[in-house]
Amino acid sequence: MSKKILYVLSEYGYWGEELLGPVTATDEAGYESVFATPNGKRPQALPPSLDPGYVDPPLGRSVTTPEVAVAARELDESARLDNPLSLADLIPERPYNSEPGFLRLIEAYYRELSTLDDEVRGYDALVIVGGSGPIVDLANNGRLHELILAFVRADKPIVGECYGVAPLAFARDWEDRESIIRGKHVTGHCKEYDYKDGTGFVGVDFNMGPPPYPLEYILRDATGPDGRYHGNVGKETSVIVDHPFITARSTPDSFLAGQKLVEVLEQGLRRFGW
Repeated sequence: MSKKILYVLSEYGYWGEELLGPVTATDEAGYESVFATPNGKRPQALPPSLDPGYVDPPLGRSVTTPEVAVAARELDESARLDNPLSLADLIPERPYNSEPGFLRLIEAYYRELSTLDDEVRGYDALVIVGGSGPIVDLANNGRLHELILAFVRADKPIVGECYGVAPLAFARDWEDRESIIRGKHVTGHCKEYDYKDGTGFVGVDFNMGPPPYPLEYILRDATGPDGRYHGNVGKETSVIVDHPFITARSTPDSFLAGQKLVEVLEQGLRRFGW
């Protein structure tokens, strides 16, 4: 049977190669791809990610080859990204404790949420695509956190790329509030690769200075004393597999992350990169 992969993308801009890499690998493996965004709005690639002439400030060089730029643009403009699923339609929103009738509301919330496990059974893996957009609408998205927890319960692989790793650090059971990556080995956007200025998004007239948080510090804290964050600074690629998680540091790791996902699904790979 063909496998089905659920891709979650920001509505504030994804990095072209960070979708292209995994999609290329899963397409070649014959898998079906399903795309979702927080509210069902069509995702868009961040313009610099489609420009081979764009020089990444921290690295001091272009990170997008002409070939990748063409392929990423074709994917971004294709009908494949039209009409994505809406996380808001699939997953309920947790009520505030201050709302009238909270007990009945939270009971209804958990009843509705229980169907998510059935929904996840229809997929073989989850991919959270990176770029600066996830800072805005994925990192602290409670619905996405519930989706991640459902994939963890199902023991199915989860890929996080670049700032798409942040939701893994924040996805936590409401009882113990412990990160699901505690005790795990992960990678993600390292401090050396953070912008000092110009963190941008799609669809808003807002250009930040540096990112609002250093992802590396969050990952170091979330993994705890028994886990570890791997920046692999100076190495061309950084992809870590610590089942069920596959984490990728940044743009150059996108194709390798896709390859490792296929190896996890086809060969049972459970550890790689450390």
